[in-house]
Amino acid sequence: MLSRLSRHLAPRRVVHGHCDIPCGIYDPHEAQLAAQTVETMVTKIQALPDGESAASRNSFARMVAVKEQHAERVKREVLIIWGDYMKPEHLAKFPDMHDKVWKTIKLASACKQSIDAEKAAELRRAVDEFAEMFRATKQ
Repeated sequence: MLSRLSRHLAPRRVVHGHCDIPCGIYDPHEAQLAAQTVETMVTKIQALPDGESAASRNSFARMVAVKEQHAERVKREVLIIWGDYMKPEHLAKFPDMHDKVWKTIKLASACKQSIDAEKAAELRRAVDEFAEMFRATKQ
């Protein structure tokens, strides 16, 4: 009875995610674009006029949503490259990479939690630095 039930509940087809067969296509450009978007949204949010109009509240909510989505995208893109692409020889070349990635992820979280222009600029710089390290591994 149990084996019969298991047969009916078992998946009919097995599928695999993108990284099951490493394609070797990695690029930090998406993370850089996302970090620039976070910085732009913070600037735009800070420039919004103080007001309680529905249009003002709508703009604010939309900009915050975009800022948070892109901060999350920074985290995802950086972590994928760090976890899937970087190898021991890359870490030997950049012994502080783990710390820099950790700080970049923390900055992205801080940008989700606040509307701080300095944190957003710091995030963009950190992602640009990560991109430079990545590109140096390709040489």
